[in-house]
Amino acid sequence: METLRVLTFNIWNRQGPWEERLRLIRSGLAELGADVVGLQEVLHHDSAGPDQAEQIAEGMGYHTTFGAAWHLGGGLHFGNAVLSRFPVVARNEWELPGEPGEEPRALLHVDLDAPPGRIPVFVTHLSWKLHHAHVRLRQVEFIADRVRDVAPTDGFPPLLLGDFNAEPESDEIRFLRGHHVLNGKSVYFADCFHVAGDGSPGYTFARRNPFALLAREPNRRLDYVFVRGPDRRLRGEPLASRVVLDQAHDGVFPSDHFGVLAEIQAAPRKTH
Repeated sequence: METLRVLTFNIWNRQGPWEERLRLIRSGLAELGADVVGLQEVLHHDSAGPDQAEQIAEGMGYHTTFGAAWHLGGGLHFGNAVLSRFPVVARNEWELPGEPGEEPRALLHVDLDAPPGRIPVFVTHLSWKLHHAHVRLRQVEFIADRVRDVAPTDGFPPLLLGDFNAEPESDEIRFLRGHHVLNGKSVYFADCFHVAGDGSPGYTFARRNPFALLAREPNRRLDYVFVRGPDRRLRGEPLASRVVLDQAHDGVFPSDHFGVLAEIQAAPRKTH
């Protein structure tokens, strides 16, 4: 397996015309052929049938894993999910630091038994309020610590996917990209779209999408595929990245966010 196709996508829970959006998400996913998918704003019920990740993945050969962030009541949970072509051999979930009375957020981790080796995948969704950069900074610091704890540097470079609700120039994203020191700590994750994108702004929350326009926010790049690479064997190098699931069908977009797809080097290569 030479390369790995990785997708992140905020599905906007069940808002809007869900059944129509579900069809668009499923058809888009089938066309993209991603090996690993990180989903945010997924709804899951403890007893009332399949969750949204299972609905999206049905019949596509994916293994699904859900991680709750917020119990909405009556057995209904809001959280993150991973869809994977490869079996899940370990999982963890952690509540992220937050503010009292605000929507809770979480980090989901799975290890995948894949041809390139055991691949650590992390999916998250940070606090959304524009003035909560201080909260998101605590959250990315927590995430970096958990990645360090469970994804050793001698293994396959970990993938970090999600809706970070922060633009590339924010301190939150600059910290993850190695440009900002936070409480004496620094880390490095390659922002796949920055490294290997097509040169466009890469907006994933865009006013041309009527679902996003409801928020009356400016065009923003909020959704990321990060990888802690390349490593010494050049695994984890971002090769290509683009915005996807960004077209309307009969006036309906798949979500209020667009997705980000990245192609990442999976097989070791010689450095000279």
